[in-house]
Amino acid sequence: MLRTDFTEEDISAKRKQLLNTIMQEVPAGVGKPGITKLKKEVLLEILQKGSKWALQNGYGVKEDLERTEENGCMRAADPGVVSERALARGLPQLGTLGSGNHFLELQKVDKIYDVEIARKFGIEKKGQVMVAIHCGSRGLGHQIASDYIVKMESKYGFKDLADRELINAPINSDLGKEYYAAMCCGVNYAFANRQMIEHWTRDVFAKVMGSSEGMSQVYDVCHNIAKFEKHRINGKETEVLVMRKGATRSFGPGREEIPETYRNVGQPVIIPGSMGTASYLLVGTKKAEEVSFGSTAHGAGRVSSRAAMLRSVRGEEVKRRLENKNIEVVATSWKGLAEEAPEAYKDIDEVVKVSHELGIGKIVVRLVPLGVMKG
Repeated sequence: MLRTDFTEEDISAKRKQLLNTIMQEVPAGVGKPGITKLKKEVLLEILQKGSKWALQNGYGVKEDLERTEENGCMRAADPGVVSERALARGLPQLGTLGSGNHFLELQKVDKIYDVEIARKFGIEKKGQVMVAIHCGSRGLGHQIASDYIVKMESKYGFKDLADRELINAPINSDLGKEYYAAMCCGVNYAFANRQMIEHWTRDVFAKVMGSSEGMSQVYDVCHNIAKFEKHRINGKETEVLVMRKGATRSFGPGREEIPETYRNVGQPVIIPGSMGTASYLLVGTKKAEEVSFGSTAHGAGRVSSRAAMLRSVRGEEVKRRLENKNIEVVATSWKGLAEEAPEAYKDIDEVVKVSHELGIGKIVVRLVPLGVMKG
């Protein structure tokens, strides 16, 4: 998430131009190749360094990494345990948004619930324009998961599991360690990917609006990853592996993992809605550390499959509905719009309300879309 100095009024006449120009700069869509042509040795470096590679190659500024989970690099990454198939899928896709529920949104601040913390996150007033970028490790991360599911099935089987998709390996086994090192490579690729998209987004604002000054990163945080962390269990501090599937980190004030600039208030928690609905910026809590290993939900979650949406709605209809709500939409396909229609997801307001009332993520700001770019 990026904050800007612009207001809704400032960008109103140029929303379509901003989105169309971002679409030209940031490739999107299923299997879409990026505009950055990588050699294999460069990709291996990216898997090792994450956002640090992006910064060293002119994408972004030092402050971005200071406001990124893990400073944009999972140090346990080992490219040597990533398959050639995964590498081949990752080579052409760096700097791409992808498809599915991935999006880039121009948003405005709709409500501020905690003025002091919002100001700490760079949010000062209603109507302030923000940019949200939701994407990850693309085909490379998907292939890493597929590869290790097969390896775990082969070594450990799934006969005694309630669901085949719960396949796993003991984290301290050779295979478990290998998987974790490969997963960290996927995370680093995702960090670099978002960093590049963020950089190009700033370039577009400079080109279209005449300036990108004040476009600083609020935070870059992952979901659907595993991390080794220290948590208090039965009164004793213990290092454990926390697997946040459908979840994101929500650390309260004081944790050393939180960027220094936010450490006294807690970690920013970004919870995106579905296309055309609100998104939220929350702050992590000590309560979350006590009851959910410092975690909360990562988004609205689907209530209807993509196939079901294709049977019930057309992409053209979705675009028309969103534009009737004064939301600009650019997309690579009508099919993608239909699959990701807002009604395919739970009510984000209710999801976030649960998090807030449980005390595992405190609402700071509600954001609503002005323009959506979908793969």
